[in-house]
Amino acid sequence: MRYIQPEGDYLFHSEDVGRHNALDKLIGHAFMAGRIPLDKHILLLSGRASFELIQKASMAGISCIVAVGAPSSLAVELAKENKLTLVGFLKKSGFNIYSGSQRIL
Repeated sequence: MRYIQPEGDYLFHSEDVGRHNALDKLIGHAFMAGRIPLDKHILLLSGRASFELIQKASMAGISCIVAVGAPSSLAVELAKENKLTLVGFLKKSGFNIYSGSQRIL
């Protein structure tokens, strides 16, 4: 998992056996660095976007989440409820926007 500034500057990444632990590490690093809330950053998920990951990202103030894989239906619902931008199936040839399209130019 990575958090990136809107300009595209890569700031930090985290890996773990579990996706949830990797996000916990990333948010913990941001907290220790005094960067919370992460409202000016983009979370890049290397896999699918689950409800729990969207929930954790939202609590950290992240408003834009991009995943290489698919989001779950609950993740899409939560993103819409919290007015988050959620992008899935990210690849060189395109992506799908599930919520918050106003943030995508």
